[in-house]
Amino acid sequence: MKKRVVVLSGAGISAESGLETFRDSNGLWANYKIEDVCTPEALKRDPEKVLGFYNMRREQLLQVEPNAAHRALVDLERHFTVDIVTQNIDDLHERAGSTNVLHLHGELMVSRSIKNPSVKVITPGPVHLGDLAPDGGQLRPHVVFFGEEVPELERGAKIVSLADIFIVVGSSLAVYPAAGLVNYVPDKAPCFLVDPSDVRASYRRFEHIKRRASEGLPELCSLLISNF
Repeated sequence: MKKRVVVLSGAGISAESGLETFRDSNGLWANYKIEDVCTPEALKRDPEKVLGFYNMRREQLLQVEPNAAHRALVDLERHFTVDIVTQNIDDLHERAGSTNVLHLHGELMVSRSIKNPSVKVITPGPVHLGDLAPDGGQLRPHVVFFGEEVPELERGAKIVSLADIFIVVGSSLAVYPAAGLVNYVPDKAPCFLVDPSDVRASYRRFEHIKRRASEGLPELCSLLISNF
């Protein structure tokens, strides 16, 4: 039976493909306040602005490609059962070829009804005010806004609890509640952290590879294939 590798991926892996994060001080995020485009209150107050912002993010996503870190995880699937639990809303893991991806914070290429969150529509193009879901509700981004619950968190914790090997990539482990998933890693599982930042992860026995995802992750995956 193949060993199970569970990967928790964060914004750093997508940033290397050219996607901006909300911590960036330039580009798309420089022109918007988080509270104006990424909260339930903003959606009620100015839905057209929120929809327009996510249309721009969707357009930006279509202009970038998976990088070496994404592709390394696809290669890893040939040797291990690989589950990716991602904080990212982009589809770069899937476009690279990964088959088991759980999006904790939603998906940019999906919209859902404001009436019923379970009614979802694939929306690779722009979404406008007046675009309706099959149940007649206005479409909104299928994204967990700041202040909303993370419905997939429990499922993510279950996946992490099954890890034989655990990898964090492109995350400073500072975004909660997602960062709390490290507490569900089995004690016997080797833990690796691939991120160039100084990360306070001493409470777990992480081996910290202080390199960018596209450099450090392919090397780590090669080592895992050789040694496990």
